[in-house]
Amino acid sequence: MTINIISVGKIKEFGLKSLIFEYEKRISKFAKINIIELKDLASENASSEADKLIVLEEEGQNILSKILDRDYVIALAIEGNKYSSERFAELIEKGFVQGGAKLTFIIGGSLGLSQRVKQRANSLISFSEMTFPHQLMKVILLEQTYRAFKILNNEPYHK
Repeated sequence: MTINIISVGKIKEFGLKSLIFEYEKRISKFAKINIIELKDLASENASSEADKLIVLEEEGQNILSKILDRDYVIALAIEGNKYSSERFAELIEKGFVQGGAKLTFIIGGSLGLSQRVKQRANSLISFSEMTFPHQLMKVILLEQTYRAFKILNNEPYHK
């Protein structure tokens, strides 16, 4: 089983990098994990609304170029469905079954995700109606993915 996490923007903060590494290590017991960080184009090119749309489309093309046709894709989007940890575990299991043992998560940049990326996704999920920095969302996604594997394997989750 392989999990790809495609995210726009690079993690710079040592504390977040440390947490990401820790959850990657924990998840590796259950699945291979690849984190693909793409350049955040909005930080340098999005001053007007027209520029923002162009950047969103360019970032979307970059994301889509990393996805295979057979991948089961879950995109994080504020308008997505909300899941309990147990239902999220079921979604991950479904993703592995339908995606042929490959699951891809997408975390957009500061402008969100293009419509084409959302349309490609098999599922849109939202962790909250609140807005989180996309760097922090990577940590939250990894923690919930680890928790999902513990649930799926009927193992206790030690906090």
